[in-house]
Amino acid sequence: MFEDGFTRVFSEALLIGYLLGSIPFGLVITRLTGLGDVRKIGSGNIGATNVLRTGKKWAAALTLLLDAGKGAAAVLLVRSLWGPDPALVAGLAAVLGHIFPVWLRFKGGKGVATFIGVLLGVHWAVGLLVIATWLVMAWMSKVSSLSALVAAALSPAFAIMLGYLSYAVFALVLAVIIFITHHENIYRLWHGREPRIGSKGGA
Repeated sequence: MFEDGFTRVFSEALLIGYLLGSIPFGLVITRLTGLGDVRKIGSGNIGATNVLRTGKKWAAALTLLLDAGKGAAAVLLVRSLWGPDPALVAGLAAVLGHIFPVWLRFKGGKGVATFIGVLLGVHWAVGLLVIATWLVMAWMSKVSSLSALVAAALSPAFAIMLGYLSYAVFALVLAVIIFITHHENIYRLWHGREPRIGSKGGA
């Protein structure tokens, strides 16, 4: 009976996280506001960086907030229902939902904003340090992907620094996912061809 309840809780946490994460806010915002299909411009990505290529900074900012918000919402909602461990499952599922949304034939974004939102939901201080790292790197390099990769790579260290070893393992898993989704960006960074924030192309 206990195992059945345990399985049910984690299955429902997985489903809630995935469904929230799979909402393609970038596509919804650009279509509802007459900006067209964001998948047909720039990199074809549904995230805030590509929405910025529509020329509408407010649309990119709103996409960023909503993509982060759905990650935080998944964690906070499931934590309120079943506690911290299922909340981690929901957070992981939210990131995967953003990357592989069922509504878009499993072709979504790269998960950075949702990743940050999940970390904010898991532990706000870790999330804020990740945001600060992204902002500093973006200011220095003007390259979104590099900023995301550095912030993701340092997230486990931030969790350890704050004394949350279990969260460090979770952050490491998410960081690996972010690196995988950015494999093309890493190739372009290595060869010095990654575009800067707001430029055409890239991801």
